Amino acid sequence: MRPSRRSFTAAFRPARRPRWFLPGARCAAIFPVLLASLAWCGNSALRSEQIVNSSPAGFRMRSAAFTEGEAIPRRFTCEGANISPALHWTEPPDGTRSLALVVEDPDAPGGVWTHWVVYNLPAQARELQENVPRQAKLPGGGAQGRNSFGHTGYEGPCPPPGNAHRYFFRLYALDSRLSLQPGATRQEVQAAAKVHVLGEAQLMGRFKR
Repeated sequence: MRPSRRSFTAAFRPARRPRWFLPGARCAAIFPVLLASLAWCGNSALRSEQIVNSSPAGFRMRSAAFTEGEAIPRRFTCEGANISPALHWTEPPDGTRSLALVVEDPDAPGGVWTHWVVYNLPAQARELQENVPRQAKLPGGGAQGRNSFGHTGYEGPCPPPGNAHRYFFRLYALDSRLSLQPGATRQEVQAAAKVHVLGEAQLMGRFKR
């Protein structure tokens, strides 16, 4: 029996959607679910990053010479003995194979000015004593790079007269030693270290003349 045109059309006609099944209603129902899923994924990624970049006891640095945000004593600047301050830090994150230190002034008139570069410090190190010698290789392990003055080792704050400058002491925990010879620049150290950073400890001091 040959089906009628009407029955053929009815057989392939899309089922009528109920009135509540509107595009707007569907989006309204799905949108909160998508938001919740994205939020969960974002929070998971954030938690993972926090776990990777931290250690059980936290990774922090301090100095007996000055506290966070306070003035750096003249002894450690170009107006004094111009020696490096003592630095101490807590246990770095698990997996740390070496440590690198960069001291820089982002307020310098010509751009970021580098005052100290140290890298390939042993992972077991927990301090740099006051007045680190200005030599390419450190006795306990590690190397020093060139600062913006063109010298090896530490050169203290020496800003032009005026407002106080900020000096950031940044200690990086790395999952590898850096394949750099002594005398590397800040840019070379940071470029080599950027894919190896497990955590960072920071201390900032100020100085004005």
